[in-house]
Amino acid sequence: MLWFFLIFSTVCWGLAEIFYKKGNVAHEPYAHLKTTVLVGFFFGIYSLFILLTQDVNIKLLPKNFILYLPVAACYIVSMMCSYYGVRYIEESISDPIENTSCAFVPILCAIFLKEHLSLKTVIAIIVVVIGILGVGFFDTEGKEKRKKELGKKLALISIAMPFCYMLLDAIGTFLDIYYTEDAATSVLVGVTDSNLEHTANCCYEFTFFFVAVGILIYLKAKGVKFFGVNEDPLSVNEESGVKKTGLQKMLGQRNKILAALFETGGQATYLFALSEGTGVAAVILGAGTVIISFILSRIMLKEKLTLMQYLFIAVIFVGIISLSLLGV
Repeated sequence: MLWFFLIFSTVCWGLAEIFYKKGNVAHEPYAHLKTTVLVGFFFGIYSLFILLTQDVNIKLLPKNFILYLPVAACYIVSMMCSYYGVRYIEESISDPIENTSCAFVPILCAIFLKEHLSLKTVIAIIVVVIGILGVGFFDTEGKEKRKKELGKKLALISIAMPFCYMLLDAIGTFLDIYYTEDAATSVLVGVTDSNLEHTANCCYEFTFFFVAVGILIYLKAKGVKFFGVNEDPLSVNEESGVKKTGLQKMLGQRNKILAALFETGGQATYLFALSEGTGVAAVILGAGTVIISFILSRIMLKEKLTLMQYLFIAVIFVGIISLSLLGV
């Protein structure tokens, strides 16, 4: 069952990345916040299912919820950065940069947990960094296009978002390792080896749910209609005078809904894979997700990059896969 869970999660997360891009469109001002709300609500539903079916100590969950906040905050803010950035930059560029966070986790572990880094691991990390720098350096055409269409400030902010995700996700993953490596020494209270991962996940996903509720209240206060703007700028919207049904309004946000569903599905099977497998398999899953989203962005989104960008993205893939095989 381990590899079924891993493959299922890989496919789900790869598809989620594509629908994040399709749903977070530049012409919709609050697209990234709406995506956050939908992911949060689906996470909340799944967390409730985990509470009812897994051995999670419900009485201690509020305390663990507070203890786990630093980890959850890193993950949630990083994902919001990703949703915002992908409104303006290509998925083919964004996703490889974001997923290089796995290269920085070993460095944090070496610095703060005194873990030893082998020479092979250091070389793999250097390969990833070279790939990141190369993709950015040869993005001249994309940079000029974004400056022209978005303005210099927004163009700079948009390309900074995947790097923000990378750093925050790396910190979150490092903290997650610190929190969940061993039930006996975990910061979380009342946990065992059998429920540690599920307890941490419930804390994360319930935090995401409460953030989603807060954002929904904010959007309501701003007078933003959640299903009021269609993802497709060419389709008929409410201002055209054509009254739309509730279903039609929901279909107008279908890509965000699909992204949230695939994200939740991947998260669900990933946790069961962790309970059966090893950290090596989990990192391999991350590398597979990048590869799948990259291929799908070329097929489904028709994205095209320069030859040099493709070469340096290949370098990133080599680095990530090397880290996976090394068991980092």
